[in-house]
Amino acid sequence: MPFEETVRNLWNEGQAADPTGAVRAFLRLLSLPYGAAVAARNGLYDRGILRQVRLPCPVVSVGNLTVGGTGKTPAVILIAALLRDGGRRPAVLSRGYGGTARAPVNTVSDGRRVLMEWREAGDEPLLIAAALPDVPVLTGAERVRTGRAAIERYGADVLILDDAFQHRALRRDLDILMLDAAHPFGNGFLLPRGPLREPPGALGRSHLIIGTGDPQASASLPGPPSLASFRGVHEPREIVEAATGRSVPLAALKGKRVCAFAGIGRPEAFRSSLAELGAELVGFRAFPDHHPYRPSDLEALRRLACQSGAEGIVTTEKDGVRLADYPAFLAELSLLRITMVVSPAEPFAELLFSRIR
Repeated sequence: MPFEETVRNLWNEGQAADPTGAVRAFLRLLSLPYGAAVAARNGLYDRGILRQVRLPCPVVSVGNLTVGGTGKTPAVILIAALLRDGGRRPAVLSRGYGGTARAPVNTVSDGRRVLMEWREAGDEPLLIAAALPDVPVLTGAERVRTGRAAIERYGADVLILDDAFQHRALRRDLDILMLDAAHPFGNGFLLPRGPLREPPGALGRSHLIIGTGDPQASASLPGPPSLASFRGVHEPREIVEAATGRSVPLAALKGKRVCAFAGIGRPEAFRSSLAELGAELVGFRAFPDHHPYRPSDLEALRRLACQSGAEGIVTTEKDGVRLADYPAFLAELSLLRITMVVSPAEPFAELLFSRIR
């Protein structure tokens, strides 16, 4: 079992995944220097020793306190679409996690066409670019530099930072924090003992929170009463034939025997979505987030589908991006397209636009 998968099992399963507690103790020890470094860095920003740069247009950040699984990418797409439809000229800035491009500024999309493939850009930036063909998407390690490029080259008048709650070098006008409503702080431990990137107290830097996941848990989101909170629902919209892009109604899944797989932050959420749509799930395989698929993976998935008597294979759009090198396998796949709906919608849009005037 890969190390990353082992660690995630420990986060979720606790003692059952580590009966002696030795691995948990070791990871807890590693969390101490990590936590000290996070506290020192935040202290330098809080005291103004490390200064934030303000760019000549509003900045919206979408991030979280934990590693993956809260739906940042659908939220970024929703926010960019709201701003675009409201007459603004947004650009999305991403670090480009997993991409090989190492230039200071990499243009994934110039707002007219997609210019990079997923191995260069990373899967999430390419997914955002495909969903927002008229919105520039840039990657680079320094958001200040990519932000200036978006303004100067593409006329952006509002910047959206993808996964940037911890990226404090760039001053933002609106800090949106995504939380899993049922488990907002994971198991309560910092990396690598748990999924927390920062202690829960960092929530106080945010301007609003969006709770995703369990709808029954969203009423008890953490934070002071003055902190605006909203409910974010990942809503299946359609089935897409991976090879052709042809849309198929969601009803096509009802009663269909399917084999499914996912390499995302929370593969169990994808599995639940298929079950809720009435699919008969006869086989399922979870991969690590951002998993780069190999021919051996595809053959294993084909065998699983064949042995389980599946009528089709279904995965996520994000996984479909990482399978672009395998057109024959794509021809066998359907993708579940999911969008985010934030409620109450009108107050959310009003707050978004009020912060970027």
